[in-house]
Amino acid sequence: MKIAVIIVRVLMGLLFLFSSVTYLFNLIPVPPMEGDMKTFSEGLAASGYLMTLIKVTELICSLALISGFFVPLALVILFPIIINIFFVHLMLAPEGMPVAIFLLLASLFLAYAKRDHYKGLLAAK
Repeated sequence: MKIAVIIVRVLMGLLFLFSSVTYLFNLIPVPPMEGDMKTFSEGLAASGYLMTLIKVTELICSLALISGFFVPLALVILFPIIINIFFVHLMLAPEGMPVAIFLLLASLFLAYAKRDHYKGLLAAK
């Protein structure tokens, strides 16, 4: 189980690292989009800051996942982003569902593996 946690954690971290670095440094041209996905992407870009904020957050959390430091915190921060990725691909761009499903399952697996760290967060007082 310990080796599986490390493998999933590093793979997830590398995926977010690649995604954030390629966006922040404009390393790969964005493929042309159409329809609702184009409207959604243009809306994010129109805010002027939101995509950059998301990608910087992904970069910081990916470094935490890869290094193994603050993993429970990184998972809590990334989970809303992962849920959004999943639903965007479910509703607007189904061709990206394999990656979205991997991210969702990997984050749930890691959260389960780190469940002891969330006891205080989930305690009703």
